[in-house]
Amino acid sequence: MIAPTDRLDPERRLALAYAPPARRDALAALWTLDAAIGAAIAGGSQPLVRLIKLAWWRERLAELDEAPPPAEPVLQAAALKLLPLGIEGGRLAALSDGWEVLASAETLGPEEFGAYAAHRGGLMFELAARVLGSGENDPAIGLAGQNWALVDLARRSSNEAEAIGALAAAADRLADDVRRPWPRHLRPLGMLAMLARRDTAAGVAGFERQGSPARILRMFRHRLTGR
Repeated sequence: MIAPTDRLDPERRLALAYAPPARRDALAALWTLDAAIGAAIAGGSQPLVRLIKLAWWRERLAELDEAPPPAEPVLQAAALKLLPLGIEGGRLAALSDGWEVLASAETLGPEEFGAYAAHRGGLMFELAARVLGSGENDPAIGLAGQNWALVDLARRSSNEAEAIGALAAAADRLADDVRRPWPRHLRPLGMLAMLARRDTAAGVAGFERQGSPARILRMFRHRLTGR
């Protein structure tokens, strides 16, 4: 079972192409799971409906530790590709906590941005690093993931004030980010982190189109240099 990647943005799909072949399907399963959880709250206008959908994903993921997945492709891919790498269903279920902040908060302030960034981006980058073979817990990876998640929120938000707030929170995290080359096996993550840093510096008005030639070339450069 290979996770369907049609929900991923073009830059995550390109980054996947540079993952080690033996781990590519597992990384696709993780990223597609994140996209599927996000899609579950995108279609409903009522907070209660969105929270019910999130609860379904949280419960089904937690159940992977005890039972086979239901007939849902994203869950089946997660069970087949991620559990054998030692990534528990309970840890995958925790990804929904970040999305829950967006589904339940009436307004987003520094506390909400922080919780969303940690539980979605920070955790996802930490799990992705494990998928890619990193055996150490590097706080810089989680911090890069938080920055990426906040920029992703700013890009997707139709609320300008919310987008500006998300970028401000991202900039705060970059102040603590250590600039160093990404190791080769983690460069699929480094590509996303580098583009998020670029977007944070550009600001909402300066966002480039995802998948534009300039951004693809910058991803290729990172693939070669780690910077």
